[in-house]
Amino acid sequence: MTEAERFDFVIVGSGPAGHAAAIIAARAGHSVAVIERDRGVGGACVQRGTIPSKTLRETAAYFAGLKARSCGALTAHIPPEVQLTTLMARMERVVEQHSALNANQFEQHGVVQIHGRASFTGPREVEVVGVRGGTRRLVGGTILVAVGSRPRTPPNVPVDHEHVLDSDSVLSAMYLPRSLAILGGGVIAAEYASIFAALGVEVAMIDRFPRPVGFLDQELTDRFVAHFEAHEGCRFLGDRKVAHVQWDGAAYVVTQLDNGEIIRADKMLCAQGRVGNIESLQVERAGLQANDRGLLDVDEHGRTAVPHIYACGDVIGAPALASSSREQGRRAVYHALGQACPNPPETTPIGIYTIPEMAAVGMTEEQARAAHGDVRVGRAKFSEIARGLISANTSGILKLVTKTDGTLLGAHVLGEGATEIIHLAQLALQAGLGVRAFADSVFNFPTLAEAYSVAADEIVREMAEPQLAAPATVG
Repeated sequence: MTEAERFDFVIVGSGPAGHAAAIIAARAGHSVAVIERDRGVGGACVQRGTIPSKTLRETAAYFAGLKARSCGALTAHIPPEVQLTTLMARMERVVEQHSALNANQFEQHGVVQIHGRASFTGPREVEVVGVRGGTRRLVGGTILVAVGSRPRTPPNVPVDHEHVLDSDSVLSAMYLPRSLAILGGGVIAAEYASIFAALGVEVAMIDRFPRPVGFLDQELTDRFVAHFEAHEGCRFLGDRKVAHVQWDGAAYVVTQLDNGEIIRADKMLCAQGRVGNIESLQVERAGLQANDRGLLDVDEHGRTAVPHIYACGDVIGAPALASSSREQGRRAVYHALGQACPNPPETTPIGIYTIPEMAAVGMTEEQARAAHGDVRVGRAKFSEIARGLISANTSGILKLVTKTDGTLLGAHVLGEGATEIIHLAQLALQAGLGVRAFADSVFNFPTLAEAYSVAADEIVREMAEPQLAAPATVG
């Protein structure tokens, strides 16, 4: 038997959570090994999730923007026989480049990269079977599980990856469908619903909850639904449960809802949750057990029931975003090192790559009112911002939520560019700045960032600030 290699940190998975954890541990001077079963560094986020779907999104957003910015004079007609792969021609190159960048960061920080399939042989030991055979045994002072997740297949949905697809197989569909039924109302469902709607597909989004992406501020999701349903043939069906799904053997996937309504579509995308990739890990050998959702339970630091084993990212459940996964990875390592993690988790931004984008940081208006009672809200419509008008980005809005004294509690943005400009609010929260910091700042003109000063000014006016003294008159 080969002698075990010893590391301060053994990290299983190289996605956003594992990557962030590895870099922080290595920067602190610790020996780190990262195990990845996929060919490249980055996990499902790079190979099958974030980058592939966002590459398609860029194409869809370009087509939609071309029509809007030319006032309808120019349109990009997509023929029905077009293959989805032709709309994502850059994807493979982007994936390879991003994976190479991640691998290079590991090399620069001295992180040992191991390609193979990992499984526990004990609480502190992990065995790795290489792609060409052979095994390595790793012993870790701290072990972090960041193996990601895969699409969940409900028992009443016959996913066949041809007519009924999941989020892994939807981008491998040969042709752009004329109509698409989407089961689910989470991040993945909302992103794909808006992407296909922008490409001219009639989309029916079906969910058991009353609104999609329910953890976001309701005003944002209400506006998103209105924008989505403005596309011809697109609708959101909330408070619905699926009774039966069946491919009719000829042309359509037929979905019967619990109220008797029938939905027929060329294809179906099932996006009803995800389960952790932990079967092959043999976690029971380490003293762990998956919960009934196929995930690992952790405390606020990411620590499992076994104190030196942490878990983060999709394998612990929602919100399963790249930003939250990175935050969980870094928080776990700081805790393992006995150090305080810079910045509280509530200042981690959320970015949803729908069309238009949605982004948030801090408390929603509902959460703020529950916690603080009376609050102040300032809004800036992109239709009232020069850059919004210039870029035909007029459905957007920026919303600030503060205490009555102007202390910033949260920010929420809908519109193209939302996932970029939300970082101004993130930094303000981390620095403890109030809303006057935005009201008193000068922003480049024309930019979407000007929306911060407009929304902040609305709150400052509500605060009934004393009027500035009138200038002295010259007599």
